[in-house]
Amino acid sequence: MVMTWFAGLLLLFQPVAYPDSLLLVDRQGQTIATVNRADYALPLTGMSVVDVNKFQKLIDDLDRQVYRSPINAMVDDQGKIIPGQIGYKLHRQAFTEQFYTYFFSNGSSMIEVPQLEISPKVDSELLAHIREKQIGQYVTYFNASNKNRSHNIALASKAINNHVVFPDETFSFNQVVGKRTEEKGYLRAPVIVRGELSEGIGGGICQVSSTLFNAVDRAGLKIVQRYSHSRDVPYVPPGRDATVSWYGPDFRFQNKSNQPILIRAKTEGGRMIIRIYSSHVIEYKPREVPSTLERLPEEISTELMLLYKLHLIF
Repeated sequence: MVMTWFAGLLLLFQPVAYPDSLLLVDRQGQTIATVNRADYALPLTGMSVVDVNKFQKLIDDLDRQVYRSPINAMVDDQGKIIPGQIGYKLHRQAFTEQFYTYFFSNGSSMIEVPQLEISPKVDSELLAHIREKQIGQYVTYFNASNKNRSHNIALASKAINNHVVFPDETFSFNQVVGKRTEEKGYLRAPVIVRGELSEGIGGGICQVSSTLFNAVDRAGLKIVQRYSHSRDVPYVPPGRDATVSWYGPDFRFQNKSNQPILIRAKTEGGRMIIRIYSSHVIEYKPREVPSTLERLPEEISTELMLLYKLHLIF
């Protein structure tokens, strides 16, 4: 009697068997997932119930495969606008409906993975509108023969170039540039640590953040967070620097104007140049900002030229 009851209990809790139960999920002619109906049935119920945890993992895995980040429109070095590109993500609701239709039916099935388009935040039309008027600019100099430091400055400049800050949005240097690591291409170069010269990954990027600070300050944008180095730096006037560190200080500003602003940053011939643009209808109040040496590197004062030769322009 006991054995009969136990055998009946085992039969009750057997996983539901589904013949010919495969679901093929395709994307552009390629199968990106193969689903077996029995694998997604909740065990020990004897009923056709979807295991929600397994299904959630499936849908997350598909989303990772499908996802393509949108690419914002940008202005190239020749001033030409390069159109943005549409991104994609999994249409979760549509896929869920298709999966449940398959699960509660018989036989195999194949579906084209449903996708949703993700529009770029900055398109060509917006970019053309906000590059009409220059509202801020700042230039600093660096020793181009210090290859590692020059490389880091160029890399950080590229990270902020073409970045658009919308009205009331706050720009974070650390967030936009990201962590400075060897994997991202940053090299060891001179940095200031607790008032002393040292070597560190990403040395030189504080010149980018300092140049940006002076450019956006001239444009009258709201400075939210800024810290100075523990000693004066030679590329900006005293008190006009903005030190940054991934695990420490950040430089942040907020666009309180009525129009988006566009950051254009580049390096050339030992110069770090940042310009701020917006629409011609922008309402802003520019501020007076002391200039750095508006001369070519070979004309810089004897003191600064010595620093160039010692590779201490950091």
